Amino acid sequence: MSHLGGTVIFSKGGGALRYMMLIGYARCSRDTQDLAAQRAALATLGVDEDRIYVDFGYSGTKRERPGLDQALAAVRRGDTLVVPKLDRLARSVPDARSIAEMLTSKGAKLAIGSNVYDPTDPMGKMFFNVLATFAEFEVDLVRQRTREGMLIAKQKGKLKGKQPKLSVRQQQELRRMHETGEYSISDLADVFSISRPTVYRTIKRNVE
Repeated sequence: MSHLGGTVIFSKGGGALRYMMLIGYARCSRDTQDLAAQRAALATLGVDEDRIYVDFGYSGTKRERPGLDQALAAVRRGDTLVVPKLDRLARSVPDARSIAEMLTSKGAKLAIGSNVYDPTDPMGKMFFNVLATFAEFEVDLVRQRTREGMLIAKQKGKLKGKQPKLSVRQQQELRRMHETGEYSISDLADVFSISRPTVYRTIKRNVE
């Protein structure tokens, strides 16, 4: 692991020199302020505005992200893909490893914040896998706690039927998760075992 510095030059086979590019990637489900903060963070790390690729309205749990595909396509040998945080890039270990393999095949590196990880380096690969594991664990932990709370409530008779009404605390948790921009409506419906219309009604009730 090393620290992200400025743009440097390398020689390819004794031929013409070219710049090692910093390619930025930002992702946000809904919160435009968070997206602006990510852009600002990437700019601080030295990424040019025209080299920042964005996915807006895409959940991190979904692999279909056109902005990320464009960023990976733009990366060339010697370049570095820069993300503010790992959870902006991937929210599961398999997804993170798949992206790491793409970067390795291109001879590129990954920068998470100011720290640079070389997927071809054993230590860099280990650190990257550990971070990916924690990112996935964090998502699973939130889901587990929510489901455990709903199970306890159901055992106490507070939740009945296949699509129960949410308690005040559960509604608050649903809204909090929605406001983070990390979860799609389908994700929330799955976590709370409710229908998509119920999710929409809960969010709308909070707005009103």
